[in-house]
Formats: sequence, structure tokens, C-alpha cells
Amino acid sequence: MLPTEHRLRRREDFATAVRRGRRAGRPLLVVHLRSGATDPHAPGESAPPTRAGFVVSKAVGGAVVRNKVKRRLRHLMRDRVAQLPPGSLVVVRALPGAGDADHEQLARDLDAALQRLLGGGAR
Repeated sequence: MLPTEHRLRRREDFATAVRRGRRAGRPLLVVHLRSGATDPHAPGESAPPTRAGFVVSKAVGGAVVRNKVKRRLRHLMRDRVAQLPPGSLVVVRALPGAGDADHEQLARDLDAALQRLLGGGAR
């Protein structure tokens, strides 16, 4: 599981990542990344942790499917959070096909999107 200090929880943080961050779309998900964003709610903290949040709408499937997709994405982000700059805000939005995808397909799309956002991939 993704540790608590790396979870995005507040509406304002989700909005900041989506509106002010960069975006990379893949067939199963869209990743929004706000690099090195400082947390205005924790003044004086030099290197805030990278935080990730997940958006899985009803278009993905029923409650069981949505929760399964969220669990898979949280697990995948746990291993990748160290690759991101400190203080980054990441929002992973699952698209309707994510409900039918397996773990490897989600991992492939997440890796491709993060690589593109971190400057490692071409458009």
C-alpha cells in the first residue's frame, strides 16, 4: 500500500495538480503531475513528500471494480513515488478501460505516462 504521508487527500491539492500540472494521457489512464510543488499548508518544511491521489469514476465500473483499480494503482505508485521530485503532486485518473485491464497493463501505461512527464519520452 501507498504510505499515508504519500497520499493526496484534500480537494485543493487535487485541483492544483490537475490545473497547474502537466498531463500525459494513455489508453487506460491520465496522469497529472505538478513537479516540486511546495505545500502551502506546511510552512518551513524544506522537502515535503511526493503525494499521489487517484480518481476512478463510475464510468470505470461498479464499486468493486473501482476499488480494485484504486488498490492496483496505489500499489503501483508505491514503487514509483521515489522516482518523482520531492514535493510533487500526482493525480492518476483511470479511464473506462482500466476496469478490464490487468495489473501489467496498468503498470505499462503508468510507467509510460510518468516517463513522458519526467522528460524521458517523446510525444
